[in-house]
Amino acid sequence: MRKFLLLLLFWGGGLQAQTIWVSGAVEDSISHRPVSGVQVKVIDDTTNVVTNAFGLFKIVIPRATATLLLTQNGYLPKEITVSKYDRLLITLSPLRKDTDPIALAKARSKMLHSSNPNYGNTSMGIHSFYNETYGTTYENKFVRTESHPLSTFAIDVDRAAYSNIRRFLRLKEPVPVDAVRIEEMINYFHYDYPLPLQGQDMALYSHYTTCPWETSHRLLQIAIRARALETDSFPANNLVFLIDVSGSMGTPNKLPLLQAAFRILVNNLRPADKVAIVAYAGEPGVLLPATGGDQKAKILNAIDNLNAGGSTAGEAAIKMAYRIAVEQYIPDGNNRVILATDGDFNVGLSSDEEMEQLILQQKESGVLLTCLGFGMKNYKDSKLQSLASKGNGNFAYIDDLEEANKIFAREFGSTLFTIARDVQSEVCFNPALVKSYRLIGYENKVLPPDTTIKTEYSGGIIGSGHCSVALYEIVPTATALPADTILAHVKISYRAPQDTAVRYLSGDIPAAWKNFDQASEDCRFATAVALLGMVLRKSAYCGKGDTDMVMEMARNALGKDEGHYREEFLKMVKMVRKVKR
Repeated sequence: MRKFLLLLLFWGGGLQAQTIWVSGAVEDSISHRPVSGVQVKVIDDTTNVVTNAFGLFKIVIPRATATLLLTQNGYLPKEITVSKYDRLLITLSPLRKDTDPIALAKARSKMLHSSNPNYGNTSMGIHSFYNETYGTTYENKFVRTESHPLSTFAIDVDRAAYSNIRRFLRLKEPVPVDAVRIEEMINYFHYDYPLPLQGQDMALYSHYTTCPWETSHRLLQIAIRARALETDSFPANNLVFLIDVSGSMGTPNKLPLLQAAFRILVNNLRPADKVAIVAYAGEPGVLLPATGGDQKAKILNAIDNLNAGGSTAGEAAIKMAYRIAVEQYIPDGNNRVILATDGDFNVGLSSDEEMEQLILQQKESGVLLTCLGFGMKNYKDSKLQSLASKGNGNFAYIDDLEEANKIFAREFGSTLFTIARDVQSEVCFNPALVKSYRLIGYENKVLPPDTTIKTEYSGGIIGSGHCSVALYEIVPTATALPADTILAHVKISYRAPQDTAVRYLSGDIPAAWKNFDQASEDCRFATAVALLGMVLRKSAYCGKGDTDMVMEMARNALGKDEGHYREEFLKMVKMVRKVKR
């Protein structure tokens, strides 16, 4: 282990002793997307570099301060004065209002080709081109209510599938069916359901409408909104960054992007917070002991000094990270391991089943888990998704700088601060009104109907202000009953982050329904996202649904669209059309 740490210090520290550098990320001032291919030049010097496919660069400067000139076709040139070891986030203003997402995708692909000659051998087909693993999911079927009125599943707000699908579409590649987890697509977006009343952890909402793709069916949407913590009342953080620096992380869309993501997180830390960093390749090592959030320069230096090389000892690293988190445990605080990796473990325990058992043992410590996936080609989605679900955790896939900003800046509170854990939903349908039902998505989270909260069937977590949405497609009975009849009863069970007692939120869903076009914008947009997921999965239940229907529904339900994520969804639908041709 000592040799490993010395190597890490040598890799980063040796460079810093000999040269003066600045690093940074460049993004579009309107879309906040990373800008690749930007020439970064030191004025009055010959030194220049180009931002990689994710807008990242690092450049040596000749003295303690210097002026950089940034130029890129389609953008206004920009000069910026920098000081040694600055870590910058720079915005470039486009010459025109709209940035062409297809052209941007082509530029990214071109940069990846130039940095990796083995990249993009598409003639081999998707399965050999991407040596990626996804857990097999079988689409939920219709269930007869008379025989099985109770539907039980674990609730969470993982969103990794959406950004991963976006990555495939930008590369103009077919999306693997098992990469499409519809609930993670739906829950990627913000929904404007009211926050719960004061003193309550969560609030329950529902919509019951006609079904756009099958007119004889209906749709039930159930939404759970968690209370939002005030920024000044966030509990203290005890974070352990568990960072994969193995050889597989050496490409531009992995370790450099990972470093940029953690810089964003570090900039949001407070003096009461503390961070330790465990880096692992062939064996793990403590790169940074627990350090106060007011020592940002020290934390950032440790992140900057990371370099990739070696095999991947995930088992030993996870144990070490949890041990440190337990040693530094903050009662009533946010105690969390943040694992950042492509998931390609190959030393010690490595199978999905073995890693699940390891995480189940560690979760009893009360330490939560956040999994961040990076990269492509050997990305192991199945492993990270499993770790997050078994470890009272959440899961995101970071495909670019904007996604890092979304997770660690715009949604800092909901990403890191948990309101409820082990969250499970029971929906009991009225067989007099519901002939059969089908849960859309959540395939790998469906639980036995007699489930109670316990280790082998743990639920998910919901963060501060989060909204979790579930959709059912329903075949109604022919019986006409009064509008005030109950369609279903919902019971949500969960635990508070630091409590073992089970809490409940319940409510009745009335049978009164409305036409789909009269439903709220949130309901209609979530339905459009679900239908796109069904199209990508080549679902047998799409009925008359296609990308044209998705586009029409989503375009008419954009709402406020803070962050323009719904507008981006429309662009993704267009990309699906191009890939399907």
